[in-house]
Amino acid sequence: MSLESVQLTVPRRRPRPAAGWLLWLPVIMLVWIGSGIALPPALRELTPRVQGLITVFLGIFIEALPFVVAGVLVSSVIAIFVSDRLIQRLTPRSPMAAAVAGSLLGMIFPVCECGSVPTTRRLLHKGAPLPFGVAFLLAAPVINPIVIASTWVAFSGDWLMVGGRIGLTLLIAINVALVLSWLPRQDQLLAQGATHGAGCACGQVTHGRSIAGVLRHSSDELLEMSRWLIIGALLAATMQAFVPQSTLLALGDGPLLSVLVLMALAVLLSVCSTVDAFLALALSAAFGPGALLAFLVFGPMIDIKATLMFLTTLSPRAVALIIAMVAPLVIAAGVTINL
Repeated sequence: MSLESVQLTVPRRRPRPAAGWLLWLPVIMLVWIGSGIALPPALRELTPRVQGLITVFLGIFIEALPFVVAGVLVSSVIAIFVSDRLIQRLTPRSPMAAAVAGSLLGMIFPVCECGSVPTTRRLLHKGAPLPFGVAFLLAAPVINPIVIASTWVAFSGDWLMVGGRIGLTLLIAINVALVLSWLPRQDQLLAQGATHGAGCACGQVTHGRSIAGVLRHSSDELLEMSRWLIIGALLAATMQAFVPQSTLLALGDGPLLSVLVLMALAVLLSVCSTVDAFLALALSAAFGPGALLAFLVFGPMIDIKATLMFLTTLSPRAVALIIAMVAPLVIAAGVTINL
């Protein structure tokens, strides 16, 4: 073979799409407006709001990130060291038993709403039944020793608040999981990376059964989860900066309206479930127990950052169904308690 016939192929680096740089423009604009440097007069009034937005965003992100990391580490340990067969043998096959077991699993894996998402995705990917995963996803942020203890301390052992929060969370999580288990085509309710038998959601990379493998798997999964966490925290911070809480609190009068206001506030604030009981305590002078319980139950299940992270595990249809079921159940429970 002559040298002339040999063709050397040099891989070319793909040019980065110009549109990719456009994603940084909003960030650059926020930093510029927040700095207050060389702003035109029309934008100067926005500087305090943008500074508040950035402060709230960092607070939400920094508060949630350790729990995301914890959830990702648990997920990676399950992915590398626990076989599909073991998960399928340990999880109940009956929808009711699976929903009950999943709702109580948070007592073993004490994670908040952010940390429960990667753990749920890994369990479903390993073959756990859908009601088991959905019940864990909804209940774990409340049904774990850390949150139960913080609620007990915040309300000085008031069993209406502590027991009500635990009971309502379990009841709603189990019922929502059961309803989803009755729907046909269960695989279509899962995101692509969470389907049993699909490739690993961490980018099709095989990691060794070692501590180093767990850390590499965790870093891959953390990159995917943190993207949704950042978007959710930014949306929550934007709403807090531009929707005054005083406007919502002023509407909290009456058995129904007070419940709706505190549910909206829970979504707006996106506070981690480990500390939200102390915020609810601060609101207890103006709101009744039904509204406070709605805040404590609805927020850990459906807040902005967690709902966006759900999309890594469940399909948009499943997420919409969960919200459509959880919201009226929380409203009904809160209004009943108020009355």
